[in-house]
Amino acid sequence: MTSILLLGLGRWGLNHLRNLNNLPIELYVAEMTERQLEPARKLGLPSERLGTRYQDFLNRVDGVVVVTPAQNHFSLCREILLAGKDVFVEKPLTLEPEESRQLADLAAKHRRILQVGHILRFDPATQWLKEAIQRGDFGSLHTLRGRFGGFKRPRNDSGVMFADGIHFADLFNYLLGAMPRTVQAIHHDFMQRGMDDVSLVSMEYETPHGKTWATIDNDYFTPGKFREVVLCGSRLSAVCDFNVAQYKIKTHANTHVKDGMEIKAVEGVVTQIETPPEEPLLAELRAFVESIKTRATPLADGESGYAAVRVMDAALESARTGRRVALT
Repeated sequence: MTSILLLGLGRWGLNHLRNLNNLPIELYVAEMTERQLEPARKLGLPSERLGTRYQDFLNRVDGVVVVTPAQNHFSLCREILLAGKDVFVEKPLTLEPEESRQLADLAAKHRRILQVGHILRFDPATQWLKEAIQRGDFGSLHTLRGRFGGFKRPRNDSGVMFADGIHFADLFNYLLGAMPRTVQAIHHDFMQRGMDDVSLVSMEYETPHGKTWATIDNDYFTPGKFREVVLCGSRLSAVCDFNVAQYKIKTHANTHVKDGMEIKAVEGVVTQIETPPEEPLLAELRAFVESIKTRATPLADGESGYAAVRVMDAALESARTGRRVALT
């Protein structure tokens, strides 16, 4: 049986605990204090598989799931990879592109699995959108707009762009199969924490279908919870709400048609798309366990984690300098 060590039982780590406990694995858990291990005890995990020193478990497990503050990702993942273990690490892979590059190279060198928690890749709605783009259903894909935000407690390890916006940066890279050519961003720090709590990021992609303009809007202030992407193409547009369990996508066959010297906006058929009600976190953790067994490259590997961090780093540079940053 595959054995997995979970590092971290914070807000998101508790979701990992719940899902990992439902997989056919031997689960170990490590946290900083005995008190923080209480949720794992309540699930009935044996005391010999719980501890405050993760190093004590490394020689017993096949893979490690890292759900710790982002500042710790590089040192932890490096240590685990050098110990010969496979790693699943929550996004962002690291906060610095060079560190992400090193981890991706280290995993490749030692033939280890390195999977990054870019959860939207594992949503069935994402797979439908990617296939529709590849089929040419959208025609020329003009714009991608992502809104990821809502009123909540800010994270302490990074600004809202690295905490939330990176989800859509990776999603757009995945859907388009490319990195943006340029990145431009505006950030604000209204809470005076020394990191952004409102972020607007603009990216320009070059694809076989032409240029695509993508934007990401995220903040900690807007009432509610938003996880929405809008795709607008020359033949088809779609709205995808990742908050919805099953009916996430609605397509609109809207087109602009020339009529003499004018252009008419012609509204077409609206179609509700049904996708399987899969929990993406469970799907990505199941995929990690499968990659450990088969040695197959993860859908969200170290290279994709590095690419997303590069985009976010370029956005930070743009916000700091007020200039558009080219990614070459």
